[in-house]
Amino acid sequence: MKDRIVLVYDVGTQSSRALLINQRGEILAKSQVKHEVPYESPYPDWAEKDADFYYDNICRASQDLKANHPDLFEKIEAASITTIRDTVVCVDSDGHPLRPAILWLDKRKAEGKPNLSQITRLLFKAVGMEETANVQYQKSHCNWIRQNEPQIWEKTYKYLLLSGYLIFKLTGQMTDTAASLVGHIPFDNQTRSWQRKSALTRPVFDVEPEKLCEIKESGEVLGTITARAAEATGLLQGTKLIASGSDKACEILGMGCITPQKAAIGLGTTATITFTLDKYLEPERFIPPYDSIIPGRFTPEIEIFRGYWLISWFKTEFAEKEMREAEELGISAEELLNQRLEEIPAGCDGLLFQPYFTPNVTMPTARGAVIGFSDQHTRIHIYRAIIEGINFALMDGMRLMEQRAGHKFQELYLGGGGSQSSEICQITADMFGIPTIRTQTYEVAGIGCAMAAFVGLGVFQNYEEAVESMVQKRDVFEPDMKQHAIYERLYEEVFKKIYGKLSGLYEKLYEIYHLEGA
Repeated sequence: MKDRIVLVYDVGTQSSRALLINQRGEILAKSQVKHEVPYESPYPDWAEKDADFYYDNICRASQDLKANHPDLFEKIEAASITTIRDTVVCVDSDGHPLRPAILWLDKRKAEGKPNLSQITRLLFKAVGMEETANVQYQKSHCNWIRQNEPQIWEKTYKYLLLSGYLIFKLTGQMTDTAASLVGHIPFDNQTRSWQRKSALTRPVFDVEPEKLCEIKESGEVLGTITARAAEATGLLQGTKLIASGSDKACEILGMGCITPQKAAIGLGTTATITFTLDKYLEPERFIPPYDSIIPGRFTPEIEIFRGYWLISWFKTEFAEKEMREAEELGISAEELLNQRLEEIPAGCDGLLFQPYFTPNVTMPTARGAVIGFSDQHTRIHIYRAIIEGINFALMDGMRLMEQRAGHKFQELYLGGGGSQSSEICQITADMFGIPTIRTQTYEVAGIGCAMAAFVGLGVFQNYEEAVESMVQKRDVFEPDMKQHAIYERLYEEVFKKIYGKLSGLYEKLYEIYHLEGA
C-alpha cells in the first residue's frame, strides 16, 4: 500500500517535535528540539516564555526532517499541530505578541472576585460553587493581565491559546480548533463554541467577544502554509494545515481509547487519566469534560499538574550519581533509574508520596508531601514513591470517574514519556489491577494528531476507521494481584486519608507564604 504521509508538530512543555506519520500509524521520521529552559520566572510563581520560541523550535525540527529525510518530506500531503493547553498569547492586529506567553504552569493570581449578579452569586452559593468560581477567576490569566497590565489588554486584538498563535504563524489565520480550547477562557464545551454573554460563568473569564478567535472542528482545513512559513519550515507554500486538538485530546485518540471501557493515562509533564463517551459528564463537580477530537464526544479528565515533571525534578535534585553513571554507560538517567525500580518492593517499605506540587481547583491549597520515612529509605525509594504517588492520585481520579459514569474500566492504555519504561508500565498494572496496554509508540499525541489530518484528507471515513488502522497493541502488562492487594490496602487505608489529615496544615502554609507575603 502506498504511504500517505502527514507532518505533525507536537509542542510540549519540555520539547517540540516534528513527526512524519503514515496511515498505518508508523512514525517514519522524527526530529525533537528540547526546551533546555522550559520557562522563565521573573517573579515567584510566574512561568512565561516568548511565544516565538515555540514557533522557532517547530521550524528547526521541520527543517531538520527535510534535511535528513528529503524523499519522505516531499511526499507530505498535509500538516497538523497539537500543543500544550492553557497557555495564552496576547497579540495585536498584526499578530505580534504584546508580552510573553503565560504557561499553564504559571501560578500568579488576579485579585478579587468575578462580577456576578446577586442572583447568580446566591445560586452559586446554594450549590457550593461560589468558591470554585472565585478560584477560577483568580487563576485566569486574562483577569491578571487586565488588572496588572491594562495597557497590554487594551492593545490586545486577539487573546489566543498557544495553539491558535502557532496556527496564525503557519497560515496567517487567527483561528483555533474546538478540541484545543482548554484553559481559563469563556468556552462552552457542550456547544463547542464561545459562551454567550448571558452564560452564568461568563464573568469568571469575561474576555470581550471581539478578542476571541474563530473556531473550527477537527479535520477541517485551518488554512494553508504561507510563503513566509514555507521558507521557515521547509514545507511547500499552500500545504493544508488541518485541525486536530490539544496534546491530551490527541493522546487519548492516539491510544485508541474511543469507547467508555478504555481509560487512557498520559504519563507526561502533566499526568492525566481520561476516557471518551458520548454524553456530557463532569469528572468532578463543576469541572467540565473537555471536547473530544471526535465531534459530539467528550473526554472527562483528572489531571496531576506536575506529573512526570517530578521525574525531571528528582533527577536534577537527587540523582547526580545516576546521571554520571548513565553518561558513562551511554544511556539516559531515567533508564538507569527505572532499572533500579525493581530493587524496591511495592509500597516502598512504607514510604508514600503525595504529588500535588501544583494544586488544582478542588484542592487549592494542597502541596506535595512524603510520609513514612525511616533509616532504611534511599534515593531509589523516593524515586519509586514518586511514581507510585502519581499513580495513587490517578487511581483517585479513576475511581471518582467510575462512580460518576456508573461503569468500571476494563483496560488501561499508557502514553507519554513515562510509558517508555516497562518497569513503570508493570507497576501501573499492579496498582490499578487491570490489564495495562502500551501501543506501538509512546508518541501517542502525534498519532492522534495525524488521525485528524488523515480524516480531513478523506483517507479514513471516520475516527473509528482511523483507530483500526493506526493503533496497534504492542505490550500487555497483566497485573500481579498479590502486588495489587498491597497497593489496594495502602490506597484505602493511607493514601486516601493523607490530604484530609494535612489539609489544615496546607492552609496554614498558604496563609503564611501567600496571604502574608512572606
